[in-house]
Parts: sequence; structure tokens; C-alpha cells
Amino acid sequence: MTGVYDFTAKSLAGEDVPLQRFAGQVLLIVNTASACGFTPQYKGLEALQQKFGPRGFAVLGFPCNQFGGQEPGDAAAIEQFCSRNYAVSFPMFAKIEVNGSTADPLFQFLKNEKSGLLGASIKWNFTKFLVDRSGKVVARHAPTTTPESLTREIEALL
Repeated sequence: MTGVYDFTAKSLAGEDVPLQRFAGQVLLIVNTASACGFTPQYKGLEALQQKFGPRGFAVLGFPCNQFGGQEPGDAAAIEQFCSRNYAVSFPMFAKIEVNGSTADPLFQFLKNEKSGLLGASIKWNFTKFLVDRSGKVVARHAPTTTPESLTREIEALL
């Protein structure tokens, strides 16, 4: 059976990162954007990382430019934006597509595991997938769901 840990993603630096590296951790996998109305959620995502990281939790950010062209920058621009504006310490990965025939395989898997209210496709930036320690996708949250509101769900999995 395929699980989250079976995938590899490219870091912002272009290095292959086997998600097996995060095995045994609770993960919050998010498609992000630097120029979106939801971009301030980076602050909440970083707060979750700081609060729960020492207990075996990680946020994984995947920039995406498919929604309104809200992530136009290259990897260096994305890294600088996240660092300068939100002091992001969690792993950020290379820009991907989350919908369509060229969607990243990890996001194809996530969407197949947990459909949204309107089907499998992702509707906007900052859709969040919560993954338990065994690599099972246990929840999907809409962009309007704030990171802070996930505290209880994350604590229950830790």
C-alpha cells in the first residue's frame, strides 16, 4: 500500500528529499503561496511548528502558482519571502502543481486519500492535509481553516 512516506519531494534548493525522513512524525502538508489572502497563515503554521515540532510534528510547505498566479517567484524568492516575512523554519519544497495532469504525485495521493467537499481537486492555496505518525492521511482542511484551529487535532495524534 502506498503511503506519504513512499514519496520524494524536491527541496527549494533542488535536492531530493525522501519523505521517509519524516516517518513517525505527525505532518501537516500544505500548498502555499506568497501573494494570497491566506498567506498570513504562514504565521500560524510556524507557530504550530514551534509548539509541536519537539514532540514529533512537522509542517511541510509546497508552493503552488496554480491559483491566481499567487506564487510567481522562483525558489530563491520563495525562500527569501518566507524567511524574511514569517521566519519559516519548517521545510519548504520546490514549487509544484496540485491539480491537473501534471499534478505532483504526492498531491495526487493526498487528494485520493481525502476528497474535499466539492471533490478531489484542490480549490485554492493553503489546503491542509493532516497525516498521522503511520503516514495515513487522517484529515483534509479547507484554506479557510486556520492553522491555530488544528491544535486539538494535532495534539490528539501526538
